[in-house]
Amino acid sequence: MSGEVSGPRIVVGVDGSPSSHAALRWAVRYAGLVGGTVDAVAAWELSGMYNWSAPVVDTDFDEAEAREQLAGELRDALGADAAASVRALLVRGNAADVLLRAAEGAEVLVVGSRGRGGFTRALLGSVSQHVAQHSTCPVVIVRPDSS
Repeated sequence: MSGEVSGPRIVVGVDGSPSSHAALRWAVRYAGLVGGTVDAVAAWELSGMYNWSAPVVDTDFDEAEAREQLAGELRDALGADAAASVRALLVRGNAADVLLRAAEGAEVLVVGSRGRGGFTRALLGSVSQHVAQHSTCPVVIVRPDSS
């Protein structure tokens, strides 16, 4: 996933949450300061794939629709001009694992403090906590904008 890029590569996890939008804006600002590029990574997986006790899911995942939703999310969070400078990556797999692989060789991995799931009172989400403990590059955890 690292690809050939010039300058520092900043990887940011995107999941539609207010925290991930704040992380995305932070990553773009940082990239501007250091002359880097931004990879916005969204992960998807089918919840019934690995566990027989999981609820039945529709296995007809529309990847093209998901890519368009990701592009729309980038435009909504950043504006059209800034979104055009971000490389959007939609990757199948566990979110924490996908982000750790994407961040190999990156300058920094940026994630929101809490994503869409989990407990609303938790200080950190499970993904942000996992990548903070296992990343091979520095991790920045961004709290949602207060407005």
